[in-house]
Amino acid sequence: MTAVEPGGVTGVPASPGRTVGPARLVRSVDDFGRLRPGDVLVCRTTDPAWTPLFHLAAAIVTETGGLLSHAAIVARECRIPAVVGAAEALSLLEDGAPVVVDGSLGTVTGATR
Repeated sequence: MTAVEPGGVTGVPASPGRTVGPARLVRSVDDFGRLRPGDVLVCRTTDPAWTPLFHLAAAIVTETGGLLSHAAIVARECRIPAVVGAAEALSLLEDGAPVVVDGSLGTVTGATR
């Protein structure tokens, strides 16, 4: 739950897999339209209203939650990587910056090109 490197965070490994994509910071339902296919959804938490976004996202990162949270369960069902309980993800990650999400290790780090 602390920064692992500039632009990186750790949390609970909630759905296995590793992917790279641009971080898309979504703070409320008003931001849903900003998410594009292949983006990494970064948010405070999710609930059933957020479920359609899981079909667009390459991975999920939430600031709250655990293995039985909505984000973790739906990410596993959609077979996309997820890291939950990643404190301060919305303030430590930059919108649009490429990130590597490792849902097996619970890490989110900056991607190199």
